[in-house]
Amino acid sequence: MKKRNIGIFILATVWVQITFAQSNLLNAKKPSDIGKKTAEQLIVDNDKPLAYGYIDDRDVLWSKVVWEYIDLNERINLPYYYPVDTTSVSTDRRSLFDTLLRGIKKGEITEVYDDSYFTAKMSKAEIISKLYRIDTTDAGFDELNAGSTNIDEYIDKVNLTSQDIEGFKIKGLWYFDKRQGELKYRLLALAPVAPDVQTMGRENEDVSEQLPIFWVWFPDARKALHHMKVFNQKNSAYPISYDHLLNARRFNSIIYREENIYGDRDVADYVKGNALFQVLESNKIKEDIRDKESDMWNY
Repeated sequence: MKKRNIGIFILATVWVQITFAQSNLLNAKKPSDIGKKTAEQLIVDNDKPLAYGYIDDRDVLWSKVVWEYIDLNERINLPYYYPVDTTSVSTDRRSLFDTLLRGIKKGEITEVYDDSYFTAKMSKAEIISKLYRIDTTDAGFDELNAGSTNIDEYIDKVNLTSQDIEGFKIKGLWYFDKRQGELKYRLLALAPVAPDVQTMGRENEDVSEQLPIFWVWFPDARKALHHMKVFNQKNSAYPISYDHLLNARRFNSIIYREENIYGDRDVADYVKGNALFQVLESNKIKEDIRDKESDMWNY
């Protein structure tokens, strides 16, 4: 009987995971019913981000703020880049950039800033204006000089899409919690990085420089990131949310800045002209942070 009960429990768990991952897929009578949860599912669905525990300042024995760069060209970071083409995927699967942009447009994400120090808050109109450029062709200027007022066919609009995103910059805090006795990490903000839309597609323009478009205060975006699912290659019946993925640090990154006495200067500012030495310096910062936990137990 015990084995039978265990088998029933496992079967029920798998069934719940399947139904929540692709709601009503097996019971759908038409494709439009896929993804629509039943009333019973909505009642038992407590789908919200796991709340952070309260951390008193007196419990933080040591801390350091670091800035990191997530390169989307690396294979482990591809879940943050795809899907680029959204015509053949469900509405709850979007890239990280599209998820942030959707949350901003819907008003779910409001804490958006121009820099990582959160000094200048950006409005929705300011954010949208950084995502496109409108150009008038030479033929359009000729028509204007000739007195024509309708030159819509001579206007080109260049849009910045998720396909143009090269990576993400993140800001986080490493701290030692003396109450728990362990080293922890808390993500504070993230920013999509892309070429300047004002130089994209133009000849004789340097598009090598990558700029953060905006900085999002991460705790304000957790709800929107939690509802967007990431494809799980090992088990498509149990997708993972962006909130879970980022809080678990399931990405590869390189530290490009740490808080220091020199005004939080970048690694590239004092290790110049040698990419290898810059990577070694970044790894040294990582090792110093990791060693803090073991050093706390050495007297």
